[in-house]
Amino acid sequence: MSSFLIVLDIVLLVILLGIGGIWAWNKIQAKSIGGEMTNKEFKEGMRKAQIIDLREKEPFKRKHIDGARNLPYTMLKYQYGELRSDLPVYLYSDSNTITLRAARFLKKKGFVSIHWLKGGFEAWDGRTKKSKY
Repeated sequence: MSSFLIVLDIVLLVILLGIGGIWAWNKIQAKSIGGEMTNKEFKEGMRKAQIIDLREKEPFKRKHIDGARNLPYTMLKYQYGELRSDLPVYLYSDSNTITLRAARFLKKKGFVSIHWLKGGFEAWDGRTKKSKY
């Protein structure tokens, strides 16, 4: 029984180290891409940036950040060419994982200034709009 507990402890330690390693890797990757922005930082730079809502069409129609363009993550690899690589890109969605994946993808495609809203759309406290279509 004692050897079983030792093996179990080792397995749990390996799992925890793996999770910690993945978390650290994501943080390092995020900093090398651009990084998270607070609401205040996002608002201050959004006039000079391309604001991209990565959510699907229906949530975008219901409510989105005023001035944002809908480019669902599922369509990003097909439509990223519509974005200007010389302008900053500000991303947001409901999922930090999706936003980070989109940022990594755009970085690989040559975009240099990529940032995202900390906490996603739910954390946004600025002006919003409903779509007309």
